[in-house]
Amino acid sequence: METIQIQTSSKSYNVFVGEGVKNEISSFLNNHFTKLTKILIITDETVASIHLDNLLMLLTEWDPVVFTAPSGEKAKTFEVYYDALSTALENQLDRKSVILAFGGGAVGDLSGFVAASFMRGIPFIQVPTTILAHDSAVGGKVAINHPLGKNMIGAFHQPEAVFYDLELLHTLPEQEIRSGFAEVIKHALIYDSAFYDWLKTDIHHLDSLTTEQLFKSLTRGIQIKNEFVSKDEKETGIRAYLNFGHTLGHAIESEMGYGNFTHGEAVMIGMIFALKISKEVSGLAFDTEEFITWVQRLGYQTEIPGHLTNEHLLAKMKLDKKSAGGTVKYVVLEQIGKPKLCELSDDFLITQLENFK
Repeated sequence: METIQIQTSSKSYNVFVGEGVKNEISSFLNNHFTKLTKILIITDETVASIHLDNLLMLLTEWDPVVFTAPSGEKAKTFEVYYDALSTALENQLDRKSVILAFGGGAVGDLSGFVAASFMRGIPFIQVPTTILAHDSAVGGKVAINHPLGKNMIGAFHQPEAVFYDLELLHTLPEQEIRSGFAEVIKHALIYDSAFYDWLKTDIHHLDSLTTEQLFKSLTRGIQIKNEFVSKDEKETGIRAYLNFGHTLGHAIESEMGYGNFTHGEAVMIGMIFALKISKEVSGLAFDTEEFITWVQRLGYQTEIPGHLTNEHLLAKMKLDKKSAGGTVKYVVLEQIGKPKLCELSDDFLITQLENFK
């Protein structure tokens, strides 16, 4: 097991990574909370059907309440958020209660936002079940979606701890592995060229990742995320670099309809687009074709779905949280490990989208 300390301006907490770490949740609850009244587990239909019974067995002394959301991005709607709050109220949770987010990134986002807003804020713990959640479970950004934009309704609310049990990842379908591993690749590109070189050299197939490869990939990804979060908790500066590939990625997700295209696979297309832009605007020396060949071998789609229009994608990109005054601000790379933020004109982006397609 590895323990990674996350240090932000508002809170310090640990991420526990390893096989079987979920077995430590009970002792953490007893040691961390003096008068714990209730536990609300927020999960989704897929995770509940596979893993929930095992978690409940570990928490029998508290007799947890369970709220089960739809799987994927369908968990992050106003209606589901309202129903989760209603469950908390009906079961008389209070400020000495805790929410356990038991699922992937969508469940973590929903649970964190419920915790942030219920009684103006109660504690929550992340228990991720996907590779993608190595990114979303750390850093305290919690939100639900609006039809006009992804993660537009939310808050900053740090967890009390993250229990990242690698045993829970063994049941992931290949599409979810791809979705999550895109964020691992992103972390390498924006911060650590040596880590990127290791990924490109060692990772050839995502359907046969070894435990050692997975452990190294996830722990290094979390460490890199902490480098940004610890210096900029509320995303007023360098934390925006973590959105590399996300401006177009989120636009693709929105245009495709949330849940119809996985987050990481959309971000991968966004990263390829951002790498090509980086060569234009910041002189990045990088073999994008070699990168595309590698990620295609890993199973990624590398082109924007053909039926999406450039104009609609641009309109969604202008709703990105980094944008200001209708101008798109884009994360580009000067070199591997050295990102920067730049303003790009509508005409430039339309031209680049046309060339990309």
